[in-house]
Amino acid sequence: MSLKRIIVGCCGFPVARSRYFSEFKLVELQNTFYNLPTEEEATRLRNSIPPNAIITMKAWQVLTHPPSSPTWRKMKRKPNGNLENYGFLRPTKENLEAWSETLRIAQILNARAIILQTPPSFRFSEEATKNVVEFFTAVLSTTPKDLLICWEPRGDWNTHPEALQKVLELGIIHVTDILKADPLPNSKGVLYTRLHGLGNKEVNYKYKYTDNDLSILIRKILDRKEEILEAYVLFNNVHMFEDAKRFRERLRAVFHGEII
Repeated sequence: MSLKRIIVGCCGFPVARSRYFSEFKLVELQNTFYNLPTEEEATRLRNSIPPNAIITMKAWQVLTHPPSSPTWRKMKRKPNGNLENYGFLRPTKENLEAWSETLRIAQILNARAIILQTPPSFRFSEEATKNVVEFFTAVLSTTPKDLLICWEPRGDWNTHPEALQKVLELGIIHVTDILKADPLPNSKGVLYTRLHGLGNKEVNYKYKYTDNDLSILIRKILDRKEEILEAYVLFNNVHMFEDAKRFRERLRAVFHGEII
């Protein structure tokens, strides 16, 4: 493998869409996490975005977060069935039906990737690993091969690479903030990193990346250029629009492949 292209964008729209797409082609949709759109809403959204835009989307929270999660309070439409069977990537009937809904919306949006972000409260265990493997095995049986399935485990999972490897062997993309934790390689040759700000905590959305931070980020990506074909770099902080622009400009000086 050899790195062919790096695609830069933001998690959500930090500025008006017209201005955003005048600068970037890649966006990771965030509202799909809190409230999965209807098919009609997804169609309108897709039609409002330039046809050449690259869309990725955060998966509906009912797949990753249990009903006790405070994020459920923002949900306008509760899912069907036994609510206690949702979340934590368990291979329940409810979760698998929610995946089917999520997949349908992703297909309407012509999404390149779906990102499932599990909360810190979803901790590593042998049982949890078994459930995740079973969930993703079922999910992949219904998912088109050109749609990337990405998992960003927060909490202690990244200290258990042997468990993560069992999941990645299925064809799942391991997502990390690469400035904090190195993602494990995958058979797809894809790097997907979400940058949440630096500091002592897992996220620091108010953080503004320094020039040195961006240089380190470039080095960390290019150090993996022999094991990946493409890299998705998503900024997720208050200053993400300007930070992403600065990163892309610095990248152009050292990377001679395609930059989007």
